[in-house]
Amino acid sequence: MVQYSERLDSSFAALADPTRRAILLRLGQSAASISELAAGFDMTLTGLKKHVQVLEDAGLVATKKVGRVRHCELGPRRLDDVDQFVATYRRIVEERFDHLEKLLEKTKGTP
Repeated sequence: MVQYSERLDSSFAALADPTRRAILLRLGQSAASISELAAGFDMTLTGLKKHVQVLEDAGLVATKKVGRVRHCELGPRRLDDVDQFVATYRRIVEERFDHLEKLLEKTKGTP
């Protein structure tokens, strides 16, 4: 079985959830506190903290506690490994479609 890096696995695990993807998009607009994020997602603070923790563990979000408020912003981690995986997968799929197209063209002319 093919083994991928833990970093790639944690990225896909973090991005697999639609709420976490929405949190990333929201933080792409501006930093926000956990409370501000929770209000925007109609979610409890505890529920949102769990999502933010998964994103933080993957390096996609950074948090900082100031007084009693935890502020969130996009993390330092880029998704180059995810981009590379998707590009490789896309290339494989395109090659298979090209092969299928050639096969169909070849069989099209035969009765």
